[in-house]
Amino acid sequence: MTVVSPHRQAQQLPAVPFYCPVPSAVHPSAQALNETTVRWMLQQHLDTDEQQRKRLALCDFGGLTASTMSYGQLEPLTLMAKFHAVLFSLDDGVCDEALVTADVLAQETSRILRAVEAPASHSPGDSPHTGALRLLRLELERYASRQQIRRWTDAMRIYTSGLVWEASWRSSPGLPSLNDYVTLWMRAIGMAPSTAMIEVVAGYSVPDHDLEDPRVRALTEITWTLVSWDNDLYSRNKELLRADDNLNLIDVLCQELGCEPPDALLEAVVMRDRVMVLFLRLREQVLRDADGGLRRYLQGLGQFIRGHLDWASACPRYVVPGAPSAEARPEGWWKQRPADDSLEPLRLPTIAWWWDQLVVSSRATTG
Repeated sequence: MTVVSPHRQAQQLPAVPFYCPVPSAVHPSAQALNETTVRWMLQQHLDTDEQQRKRLALCDFGGLTASTMSYGQLEPLTLMAKFHAVLFSLDDGVCDEALVTADVLAQETSRILRAVEAPASHSPGDSPHTGALRLLRLELERYASRQQIRRWTDAMRIYTSGLVWEASWRSSPGLPSLNDYVTLWMRAIGMAPSTAMIEVVAGYSVPDHDLEDPRVRALTEITWTLVSWDNDLYSRNKELLRADDNLNLIDVLCQELGCEPPDALLEAVVMRDRVMVLFLRLREQVLRDADGGLRRYLQGLGQFIRGHLDWASACPRYVVPGAPSAEARPEGWWKQRPADDSLEPLRLPTIAWWWDQLVVSSRATTG
């Protein structure tokens, strides 16, 4: 059993409840989906370390996929679960290793991008992650249109550029500014290619002009950000224990505000809840005029936010021996009200434009 050192135990923070008034739903094939994915992952030999393989096998990729995309058709849903497995392996085994520099990761991600751009082009120097993503890109052609494949490939560029930026900070003695961290993490979390799969997994298509609507772009980025911040809130204790990793919203806030972690945690929850409130209000306004694929896509964004939290609440990956748990709080994992329901923009230039879309949408519906 892992024992937390006194130093790292002192760094642990209590679990916080989450505000997310989106209904929960789970695909009925979650268990079978996970079993299939774990078998496939082991066959790809993504990791040579036996302990790491065991950790990944406990991640419940089937549960994550079934909760975030409960509406999905089984075959493309299986593809999505495999994609999650590769991303988790890449994150744990490559991106979080201290010896991996930004230039080394730039080379690896460039090979990954070439594999998804032109999967017929094989290279003898491909890593197992590149090879696995090439297989998934080829399988994607069975379910996705050319337009959807283009969107997913573009989303992979967003993701991989974030990984390189993240690696540059992991090799730095300091931490990024809060504004830079928010931008970095919404990209490096891997949500761009995940949201690009929503319509593919469900078997419909959204026109380009709908996805390019600034309000829809804002809602998509909000989804990426909420998932990334929620991940920081529930995974920080695990990351500190496993890798002494402080590239986290809470620790960046400590630097930004000159405060201690408990105070930064309170501020992080306020920020997170204000963005959740914005998501609900803006999505409600866009749904008034949305139909067909766009309506289903917007509902899929909400399902991803909720399903990600449902999965994390039960995933053994994030259990830290001796750390305070959500069950110790009267509210448990969930809460009924946000810590802050203000519609004032957060003072972060990189995302302040989201709230501008709410103002524009309000004028359009009342004018």
